[in-house]
Amino acid sequence: MQLHTFDSSAALNQQFATEISSRLAAAIAEKGAATLVVSGGKTPLPLFKTLSETDLDWSRVTITLADDRWLPETHADSNEGLVKANLLQGKAAKARFISLFDNTSPDDAYQGAATVAARVAELPVFDVLILGMGEDGHTASLFPCSKEIQAGLATDAPVALAVTPVTAPYQRLSLSKTRLLNSSVIYLHLVGPKKLTVLEQAMAGQDPLQMPVRAFLQQQQVPVHVMFTAN
Repeated sequence: MQLHTFDSSAALNQQFATEISSRLAAAIAEKGAATLVVSGGKTPLPLFKTLSETDLDWSRVTITLADDRWLPETHADSNEGLVKANLLQGKAAKARFISLFDNTSPDDAYQGAATVAARVAELPVFDVLILGMGEDGHTASLFPCSKEIQAGLATDAPVALAVTPVTAPYQRLSLSKTRLLNSSVIYLHLVGPKKLTVLEQAMAGQDPLQMPVRAFLQQQQVPVHVMFTAN
């Protein structure tokens, strides 16, 4: 794990967007296409705006989410809606988006999970994966409080699974640890001093069931870069 610290969110977002677009461009040059996996929440919104204005052959980029709440994109708390409104704009509007929601099972993530898993299973290795981290050490929707956490972290886990966290609203659809680790590079995007404290706690312990982000920070399979700014 490499920690990269920036003086401001603006500096982080500019450097981060440049690095992401460079990696995607390299993948397009090598393979003819690239895959970008992002996370929702408020933290990445300025990054999404910067990235959407970046010169890139976005028509060759596929974008999906590491997780989402089981909600239609029109819901205010949908990460899909957030990504479409903030990232798939401007130059990035030409990108292809893969939804983690199944309209045929709108009320039950457990019924729709297999459909979404099949959709995600068709994607190649993720060229860039961007994760966030909660103050409880969860990442994607791999919550330590959920009864699905062992299944989500298992090496034989399905590509995606339904999750019901105890400490957060809504059913979720999360990519599993195994599928998330099928990436060329992982970035952990953190803003605020509290997140640095949580990161230090995660690095100090060993149990991923207690803090699932450890499963990514402490593995040797995929390089992890932590992009951090205090403000």
